[in-house]
Amino acid sequence: MHDIYSILFGIVGILGMVMLALVIVSHLSGWASLAERYRCLEPFAGSRWNFQRGQFRWLATYKNCLTIGADPLGLFLWIFPLFRIAHPPLFIPWREISVTRKRVSWIKQVQLLLGNETRIPLTIREHLAQKLQTAAGSSWPAESDPNL
Repeated sequence: MHDIYSILFGIVGILGMVMLALVIVSHLSGWASLAERYRCLEPFAGSRWNFQRGQFRWLATYKNCLTIGADPLGLFLWIFPLFRIAHPPLFIPWREISVTRKRVSWIKQVQLLLGNETRIPLTIREHLAQKLQTAAGSSWPAESDPNL
């Protein structure tokens, strides 16, 4: 009987540590800061791409667990349900995003600075940024020169 309690206690402990880690990552990455202003409360109906990768501040990389979407109004970010603790869906208007293209080694990347006050970086691959730009249409933000 003690073995069952030990196993249950171990499972609860592991789940608690995972939940705590997700809360910490949410704060370090900037997701929690963005959620204060840009929490998405409505269903998103625009174009979306599942299992994407993005890097936020402090090298917080979300590998293949992001759903990223776009329409002419803004950018939609959503985390795979298993990792959603402390990561509510976000919707950020294009007018509050700036865009810079860059190259790291041979990989073309695009950095989106999210929010006018928060300025949380989200770095994505160029091919995904092209899809977002197409979905955004004329609402896509003017791109800044990284050499300025």
